[in-house]
Amino acid sequence: MSSKGRELGLQLRAWHKAGTPGLSNGRAIANRLVDLLGAEERLKGPVRDLADQPLLLRALQESGAGRSTSVQLLAEQLGSTYAPAVLEELLDLLEAATGVTITRPQGPGPSADSSAAQRPEPQSAGRAMGHSLRAMGPGAALAAGAALVLRWLSGELDRWLFRSWGWQGWLVLALTLALLQALSLGPLKWTRRQWPLEQADASEPRQAWRWITAPWIHHNPLEAVLNVALLLLLLRAPSPLPLADVVLRYTLTSLATTALALLVAERRTSERRWDGAAGAVSALIGLAAGSSLLYWRALSFNLGPIEIPSWVLLLVYGALQLGWQLPRQSEDDDSLPLDRLLSSQWWWGLALGVAWALVNRLDTLLDLALKARGAGG
Repeated sequence: MSSKGRELGLQLRAWHKAGTPGLSNGRAIANRLVDLLGAEERLKGPVRDLADQPLLLRALQESGAGRSTSVQLLAEQLGSTYAPAVLEELLDLLEAATGVTITRPQGPGPSADSSAAQRPEPQSAGRAMGHSLRAMGPGAALAAGAALVLRWLSGELDRWLFRSWGWQGWLVLALTLALLQALSLGPLKWTRRQWPLEQADASEPRQAWRWITAPWIHHNPLEAVLNVALLLLLLRAPSPLPLADVVLRYTLTSLATTALALLVAERRTSERRWDGAAGAVSALIGLAAGSSLLYWRALSFNLGPIEIPSWVLLLVYGALQLGWQLPRQSEDDDSLPLDRLLSSQWWWGLALGVAWALVNRLDTLLDLALKARGAGG
């Protein structure tokens, strides 16, 4: 007896062999498969989720061992998410579409308690996390390596060029972001489409270079202006860091916030984009606001004769980011506002900044306790 999943898989395979136009991305595949489901509501969400997985496109495009590996990884990911009845349909679809026989997980059948069957076991959740980390590994590793290269390069440029001009590290970083954004509005318009990191490309090894370019461009010009202005305000200090350290901290903070946001997005959303300085700027604001609260003293930033408290920056920047992050990115985006919030660089930058302020405060308290103990001894 042919299942609904197998019917969808055979149709997808026929479309792929015929080279049907308009099926180059998961969203288009999802829309066509959902149309074929008709009134079968229970499978629409899972089928859309399956079609949005980059591993499905990879499995359709590859052959031989590469296809088998992609199919088995995708099957493991699905097994940690769906109840057995839905899982069987999705695996039937995957088998029919790719022609790869899948080793079915051994577990309770449909007669088992449905509420227990729908809850993934801790080991399965761990496998899903491991799969996500392996999928983003090439891009994250490439970005980490590029951060070290950029640190060396910026140090050399600082030593031979910017230091003789009297330019400080924070100024060079902000002007670099401003220059790249200006070029993206003119002769380099393609960078606003190609450089940001799309969720569908985040785990694709051939698109790993986007992990390097994403922090240096904004698809939203208004956000770019705001982030550059805030970097100029936040990083200006009497004893600024050298350019090499500024660049290293900027790139690593952007990498960390992107990776954490992606881990959430893979479980909660299907359409996200990460780019620009939002993660780094939010981390700086979170650090300042957290330090102000934990040390119980006002921390402000000077803008000419105006002093702007850190909590004002936190509220204003947070409100603007909520306005950009919470709306759906398209009609096909069925994620919740909380999902979109937790998969944003802004949120994770804020969390990391506050966490670092707490670590600094605990370190200070520990030093005071050790000094008091030494004095008492």
